[in-house]
Amino acid sequence: MFRKLLVPLVVLGTVAAGVAPAAVSTGTRPVRSCADLVRSFDVPDARTHVTSATVVAGAVEFCDVRGTIEPNVGFQLKLPVRGYQGRYLQYGCGGFCGIIGDPAFPSGCGPAFGDAAVAATDDGHRSSIENPFDTTWAASNQKARDDYFFRAPHALSKVSKHIISVFYGKAPKKSYFSGCSNGGREGLLLAQRYPRDFDGIIAAAPGAYYTALIGYQAWIARNTIPNDKLFLLHGAVMAACDGLDGLVDGQIDDPRLCRFDPGTLAGQLTDDEIARVRNLYAGPSDRGVRLYPGGQPYGSEISWTFWLNPSPGLGRGVAPELADNGLKHLVYPIGEPHSSLESFEFTVREFRRLVPETVKANSLSLDLRAFQRAGGKLIIWHGAGDQGIPFEGTLDYWQRLTGGRNPSWARLFVVPSMWHCAGGDTLTDFDPFRELVSWVEGGRAPDRIIASGRDSDGNVVRTRPVFPYPLRAKYSGSGSVDDAANFVPAPGFGFRDRIRWAGEDLYRSGPVAP
Repeated sequence: MFRKLLVPLVVLGTVAAGVAPAAVSTGTRPVRSCADLVRSFDVPDARTHVTSATVVAGAVEFCDVRGTIEPNVGFQLKLPVRGYQGRYLQYGCGGFCGIIGDPAFPSGCGPAFGDAAVAATDDGHRSSIENPFDTTWAASNQKARDDYFFRAPHALSKVSKHIISVFYGKAPKKSYFSGCSNGGREGLLLAQRYPRDFDGIIAAAPGAYYTALIGYQAWIARNTIPNDKLFLLHGAVMAACDGLDGLVDGQIDDPRLCRFDPGTLAGQLTDDEIARVRNLYAGPSDRGVRLYPGGQPYGSEISWTFWLNPSPGLGRGVAPELADNGLKHLVYPIGEPHSSLESFEFTVREFRRLVPETVKANSLSLDLRAFQRAGGKLIIWHGAGDQGIPFEGTLDYWQRLTGGRNPSWARLFVVPSMWHCAGGDTLTDFDPFRELVSWVEGGRAPDRIIASGRDSDGNVVRTRPVFPYPLRAKYSGSGSVDDAANFVPAPGFGFRDRIRWAGEDLYRSGPVAP
């Protein structure tokens, strides 16, 4: 229907918090010149060298700070020259990182919001737009791995706040983090390991199950389907399942409602293709033991075209590139035999071989009491049509973390039909940053957030409320189905969210910060 493809967001897993508003005249003004920041800063455990600091004119005039946190964590920090309101927003890094995504200024969140200082990091190594899946940096460098796995976002938070205090003469009043995919994993990890770094965190489509995630990418990459067959499959799935949520509207609100049998396409799909499709929906397993808590969602098939198959700028496809590069250089302990996309074995034994190294990257702690005591607020969100990281895993983690309830400090939102981080058949955009700021600074937990769908020209053609899970949006019975005003909250479909799988011992009451 809308099918907005945002390839840069897919690769980097970055979700910007709006666009830059016009600069405002009020707010905290700098007490130092931008050029004064070009020097070294002795931040504890994060000695930093600022290599450039330049004033950039525009709608928001800012000091563009760039530098390196030892040993090799590159970063960019933007400090508004006027209109700074005491807020700091840090973005997560997607995929294998290696690229600093240009940190965007957030849009206004009310009359008193103004502009925030914003920052991003490459997580401790350098890649390129031409080769965003490179992992050769991790082959024999444990410090580089650890920066990527857990240290870099925490180090950047310390460094940014220190530089902010030097530039403006005071530390930020409130600090926020927003990331998707690997950036969503970082968001959860920060709440778990470094609970006082941020007052508010958005963890979108989090790759929390890092131990299992690269193997999952290998599974779907080994079950590829030609693109023309994917369009055929998608049409059949939608014809069978679109109305199961009570409304025929071009989207499947919860893919778990669908029980479509690809065998009904015999004669249009080969027997091998039918078997592969069944494998994709089911997810990997070994003699009945699931190796990942989820599978490809019904209704997401169009997004498989670039995730599974070759695509300009994405090499062999996102999943093959993630799997092969991760298995060759990153997820096994240094010095032990590694694997590849072609040779990886989908067994519990091979799964356990991944644990010693990847457990450092998992964000599966079920003890967030320190974050709660610090006053932190957490928004997790996930697209129900996510082709890269199945939303079932996030539901499984949420169930174990909260018992399925909505605690005073956390909310989960599931966005119908949305793909990985952005794009989708219908709903394509979801940004809860305004609601997070209102929650942290105004004390009001979000009871709904509006998702939107844009056409190929960028026009908003659908809006839909998303309610805290397990609530869902139900059509009121009158008015356009493309207008959020015509939907009300209703109970969810009653699925069991907890999943039995091979990695249940990976949930823990830690880890504490190393």
